[in-house]
Amino acid sequence: MSDFVDLIAVILVGGQGTRLRSVVSNQPKVMAKVNDRPFLTFLLDYLNRSGIKCVVLCTGYLGKQIQDHLGSIYGHLHIIYSQESEPLGTAGALRLALPLLKSDPVLVMNGDSFCQANLKEFWAWHFTQKSEATLLLTEVHDTKRYGRVKVGERGRILEFTEKNNQSQAGWINAGIYLLSQRLLRSIPEDRPASLEREILPLWISRGLFGYQSRGSFIDIGTPEAYLKAERFFAPNLSQ
Repeated sequence: MSDFVDLIAVILVGGQGTRLRSVVSNQPKVMAKVNDRPFLTFLLDYLNRSGIKCVVLCTGYLGKQIQDHLGSIYGHLHIIYSQESEPLGTAGALRLALPLLKSDPVLVMNGDSFCQANLKEFWAWHFTQKSEATLLLTEVHDTKRYGRVKVGERGRILEFTEKNNQSQAGWINAGIYLLSQRLLRSIPEDRPASLEREILPLWISRGLFGYQSRGSFIDIGTPEAYLKAERFFAPNLSQ
């Protein structure tokens, strides 16, 4: 079992944010301002508080804006950049960055969502299950925007259900993962691929687990969701 402080984090920040263009334009989605600061900085603060020392940012669309703003140091975090030359999707971007990801497992985070979970507990549970891939799950009142995750005994993931028009409570993928080097190497090279739609469903048969967290969750994928972020990260709620 490796040490938590040696865990390498990677944040997927390459998305174009086309659905946010009406409220955020000419910048990467993760640089959208929330309470007068980029959304991405809330994720970096979260990693800092958790004790992570190194983060790789998988950049794409207007990635130089992110690098120019953040540089190579943020608090106690050392920042490394992996810039894609063409859109590779979430899994393709991870595969491109693999030479920079030195820990096993690797902590992977979506750059456009936030879940207030305890990362050390998540990491410890991952090792207890002897898992090669663990998703952090959160329960929401309405899953129709996200799709649902069906979980069985010992947290084993049984099925991903696609987004639909049914309004119901359930567990969703919170966009935080612990992934083994072996599984990361199995992602196809040099072509676009979606972690959520293509790769994770394939990994169910290889033993995919879900850690069920009660942490508060938000994403900024739509203008409506983005407008809720200011309240979510109000000073008395952000710790």
